Amino acid sequence: MPRQVFDYDPPDRFVAGTVGPPGQRTFFLQARAGSRLTSVALEKTQVSALAERIEGLLDDLVRRAAGSVAVPALAPTAAQDNDPLDTPIEEEFRVGDMSLMWDEDTERVVVMCFAQPDPPEATESPTGADPERDEPDPDDDDPMGTGERTRLRVSLTGAAARAFAKRALAVVAAGRPPCPFCDGPLDPQGHVCPRANGYRR
Repeated sequence: MPRQVFDYDPPDRFVAGTVGPPGQRTFFLQARAGSRLTSVALEKTQVSALAERIEGLLDDLVRRAAGSVAVPALAPTAAQDNDPLDTPIEEEFRVGDMSLMWDEDTERVVVMCFAQPDPPEATESPTGADPERDEPDPDDDDPMGTGERTRLRVSLTGAAARAFAKRALAVVAAGRPPCPFCDGPLDPQGHVCPRANGYRR
């Protein structure tokens, strides 16, 4: 599939959300600008990691910049977004790698989500391996092949980034409640609790 770049600079909306009941949720990042809408699927752990990294980046900027950049210490109330995902939700790709940076020229947080790489093609080799693929090229500026992959790029103000991170962490935390005994996730039917010698709670 030819590479596509879904670029939102800036988006009208960029949020994390889910589809499905607790325990069976599919996580999405969704960007919208006017009538354009892009939804990408990813893992719960990826949503959590992205939100935490954004918070860490912004906190570091607040400490170092001492008020010289437009980054709020907390998510502004006006920027908060608690609405459901926009429809139709059509998965453009499943996220593999992500990157995060602060653009000093525009004073924006730039989020990049790259599609999972295609599986390597089978090659005929006496040892069953392709020696040219086994070791990365030390002169390769893009060893992960991200430049060749479909991507979502979103540029956010400090306030919008704070609001995204706050919502994303709330979405992650809104799943199945934890078992009071083992902290494992509880299904509606309960779960087999290792702290209770395997009995269902």
